Amino acid sequence: MKAMVLCAGLGTRLGELTREIPKPMLAIQGQPLLAYLLGNLRQHGFDQIVINLHFKPELIRDQFGDGAAHQLQLTYSPEPKLLGTAGGVKNVAEFFRNEPAFLVHYGDILTDQDFSAMLAFHRERGALATLLLHQRLKSNSIVNLDDTGRITGFLERPDEKSREGQTSRWVNSGVCLCAPEVLDAIPAGVACDFPRDIFPKLIATDRIYGFGLTGYRCAIDSPERLAEARAAVAEGRCRVAPILNKPVA
Repeated sequence: MKAMVLCAGLGTRLGELTREIPKPMLAIQGQPLLAYLLGNLRQHGFDQIVINLHFKPELIRDQFGDGAAHQLQLTYSPEPKLLGTAGGVKNVAEFFRNEPAFLVHYGDILTDQDFSAMLAFHRERGALATLLLHQRLKSNSIVNLDDTGRITGFLERPDEKSREGQTSRWVNSGVCLCAPEVLDAIPAGVACDFPRDIFPKLIATDRIYGFGLTGYRCAIDSPERLAEARAAVAEGRCRVAPILNKPVA
């Protein structure tokens, strides 16, 4: 099965930690964050993976190569100009065009989520897209669901006025499964994002669903969150095995 890991972001909120390396190369127990993402994808049958690159792309290419040593097929999509989460996927649309479903995974999300269960849910509902969701107050997104798991509302980076009357604790987790029809909703050649530009307009199809997080998940967007992710792996709270590679500092 096929997946995309989004690794083109600059990681500026991590300050000095990402001044010289891409965020997915940050070390956790001596292995890059990306090694954990790839390990969890491989465990659940996603073995053909495209990775988009922007900042110091050679560091990721040199570390992981073509993936053959890890029973993976890795390809890379350079982005001289950043295209956003959806624009990056559109840029490699032909890679996914004939797939019944493919997975998109933000490159700064450490998780041991069971993607096999999520894929089964996606197929059972004939979903156009299935978003991994978790519960949190005051997050960057608010997702409303009906009793079947169908998404009925999606707010990205809502201001205080938009939050008025909102009671849902469900928020976007940075992982989604998509049918190839989603590609047709993404404009070509321009920067755009799934949560801001694509998901809200797809709700009218009644085929956008949410799947509740059942594992560990941490968005590594600050030094404090990196420390939490490292502790979770060291303490066994995040149960995902990285693909073994040469260690990083």
